[in-house]
Amino acid sequence: MTTTTATELAALLDRVRAGRDFGPNVYSTLDVLQVLYDRVLRVTPATVDDPDRDRFLLSKGHAVAGYYALLAARGFLPADWLDDQGGPASRLGDHPDRLLVPGVEIGSGSLGHGLGLGVGTALGLRAQGRTDPRVYVLLGDAELDEGANHEAIAYAGATGLGNLTAIVVDNRSATYGWPGGAASRFTVNGWTAATVDGHDHDALHTALTGHDHHRPHVVVAAVADGE
Repeated sequence: MTTTTATELAALLDRVRAGRDFGPNVYSTLDVLQVLYDRVLRVTPATVDDPDRDRFLLSKGHAVAGYYALLAARGFLPADWLDDQGGPASRLGDHPDRLLVPGVEIGSGSLGHGLGLGVGTALGLRAQGRTDPRVYVLLGDAELDEGANHEAIAYAGATGLGNLTAIVVDNRSATYGWPGGAASRFTVNGWTAATVDGHDHDALHTALTGHDHHRPHVVVAAVADGE
């Protein structure tokens, strides 16, 4: 297992930052991304086109800075691409583009679509008889306000999409929230769920690998307000 250190990730993030300030949308995702790429996802730069790879879908595409830094740390893209992020000739836009960035599975940025795409991807893998690949979708708690998510949650639960994991970074920024917490929005439709500290790497790893293979799984990564 190769571990991406916080120092290494911060240095790469500074290259993306180029003097700009990032908000909670970026910093709240860093620990989840580290655990996913260091300890959970079965995908490498050499296997980005392997049909049996795991898929990671960043639904909250506006939080792309940490994603680019992590992809550079793991060798999916050259680190010097970070220095011109957002420039006119750069492949790295302010939202990720799957046609331009190695390792990126979807173009995202318009909130509320990633989970539906994840459901479709998981369903397609199941239809092909591919039982090993797993689909992970990262979204924010405020993004759950988007109605398309509710259709995706209901469908995945009803059809028992056991190869799907949703990760909700919950910094209580949702306009309406959900009674009983974000996990209850999923369990009511038959998902398994775990809610953990969004900065605790061991707890995140346990939760991200805690699926039962028969039902879709959600991990709520809780962080402090505004983080």
